[in-house]
Amino acid sequence: MNKFYFSFLATFASLIPFSVQAQQSAKLTVVVDGLRHQSGQVCLRIYSNEQGFPLSARGVVQSGCTKVTGNSATKDFYGLKPGTYAIALYADKNSDSKLNTNFLGIPSEGFGISNNPKAKTRAPKFKEASFDISQNKTIKITMQYLYE
Repeated sequence: MNKFYFSFLATFASLIPFSVQAQQSAKLTVVVDGLRHQSGQVCLRIYSNEQGFPLSARGVVQSGCTKVTGNSATKDFYGLKPGTYAIALYADKNSDSKLNTNFLGIPSEGFGISNNPKAKTRAPKFKEASFDISQNKTIKITMQYLYE
C-alpha cells in the first residue's frame, strides 16, 4: 500500500510545476496604428534582451506578420513568460518580408518600436523600448515614416 501511495504522490507532484508554469504564460496583443497603406503586411519581432534589437533576427523570442486592414493592424502572441520584452516592427507594403531601406540604410517603409520612441539618428536601445509582462497585455505602437 505504501508503494502505491508514494507512486501516486510522486506522479501528482510532478504535475504541479507543469500546471503552475502553464498559468504563468501570457498573451500579448499588439495594436499598430498610423499605417499609411492599406496593402501588404506588418511584420513584428519580440525580443527578450538587447541581443539583436531592433534590426537583427538574433535574440527574437517570437515573430510574425499580419495583413493590413485599414489604418491599423493587430497581432496576438501567446505563451510569453513573465519578463521584460521589446518589439520592433515594420510595414511591409510590398510583402517582400524585409524592411526596405535606401542606399544609406535609412528605412523607406514605415516602422515602429514599443514605447513609441521618436526616430533619432540611431536605432532605439532595448532599454528605451522595453516593457514588462506578468499577465495578458495589450500595447499600442504608432508607425513612423522617415521617407514616403
